[in-house]
Amino acid sequence: MARMGSSRHLKRLAAPEFWPILRKEATWTVKPRCGPHPADRSLPLLIVVRDILGYAKTSREARKLIAEGHFRVDGRVRRDYKFPVGLMDVLEIVDTGEYFRVVPVPVKVMALVPISREEASFKLCRIENKVTLKGGRIQLSLHDGKNVEVAPDEAGRYSAMSVVKISIPEYEIRGYIPLERGALSTVISGVNVGRVGRVMEISGGARHYRKLVRLEDVVAGGTFYTSLDKVFVVGAERPEVTLPVTAGGEER
Repeated sequence: MARMGSSRHLKRLAAPEFWPILRKEATWTVKPRCGPHPADRSLPLLIVVRDILGYAKTSREARKLIAEGHFRVDGRVRRDYKFPVGLMDVLEIVDTGEYFRVVPVPVKVMALVPISREEASFKLCRIENKVTLKGGRIQLSLHDGKNVEVAPDEAGRYSAMSVVKISIPEYEIRGYIPLERGALSTVISGVNVGRVGRVMEISGGARHYRKLVRLEDVVAGGTFYTSLDKVFVVGAERPEVTLPVTAGGEER
């Protein structure tokens, strides 16, 4: 894991390993600004535009395109080239009408996969915490920094580490996928990153990172284990979002 520190600058050698940049081409790279995703689990918008999508050859060109408002993240124009783009975010190219979603993939950790306009109207967000606000209102804290309020009489159905399907850009709850036996999930970090499996068993533990989850791999077969904090539910019977592979092992 990269150590970002408190400096405003970041050397290329200290950047996260999954960033698609040449380490010895230059000394410095862009550091993600504080935002919806941790710095070591996100990509600055500039690197997405220049190094992944290839819309610019230089940092200067990428910064100009971003400042002109050609890119939307989760339905909102982002003009900050340091804005962190992370897991399940939807990226829209305004001029071309292209849509991409950030998903976990083996080895590369995170990648952008093309999606349809219909699928770009929502995203999946993992519930990290559930708190009670003043007046008895219930707030769900999501993995991408968003907070969504739900009615007190509906709060009981939502649980931490489960997933809600929210609309873009309104950020309203459209659906709920609980973390339970048989739920289709993907691994978002660690040696098993990008693998897709069905939850078979969840062991007890005081913290999420201490709980062990056994999953049945729906692509390669067999079972594997990971900690609960690395599990992200993507559907009940089939994935709600486009992944590099499906439950049948075919590319989407």
